[in-house]
Amino acid sequence: MENKTPNQLKAEIEQLIVLFMIGLALSGITAFPLVTEISFLHNRIAPYSPSFVQCWISKVYTGIIATDNSYPFIAYGTDWLAFAHLILAVLFIGPYKDPVKNIWVIQFGRIACFLILPLAFICGTIRGIPFWWQLIDCSFGVGGYILLTWIHKNIQKLESILIYNNL
Repeated sequence: MENKTPNQLKAEIEQLIVLFMIGLALSGITAFPLVTEISFLHNRIAPYSPSFVQCWISKVYTGIIATDNSYPFIAYGTDWLAFAHLILAVLFIGPYKDPVKNIWVIQFGRIACFLILPLAFICGTIRGIPFWWQLIDCSFGVGGYILLTWIHKNIQKLESILIYNNL
């Protein structure tokens, strides 16, 4: 196991935080063009997918198109979802700048990632989302939790080094 300098550790923490922020931002941005995305999935991806995926994409496509045609204001809810993801990405600028001081943001993120699981399983079941799709949603929480745990451990190492060097 290599020992890293504080600068190397900080650089690694920064890179991992940027990766997490990009994931949040992309997740948010993709919530804006739902009609375009579902049309692409329906026309280009579904025909080459297993039948259960084709059925689900077709059902979602029908629902989104019908909703958009009759009630376009409903998409405003997903606009707010997108906005929340973008704002959460901004939140991680704090630990990017000063990871030790802002470790609480990483802890908050880990809690949020963990809470994706009960949300997906409870609300997904209530809303009739297929179990396999709930697992896809949960994978974002699991992946984010793993990445943030790695960041958290590196911040703790950095803090230990900084405390030791100040003695």
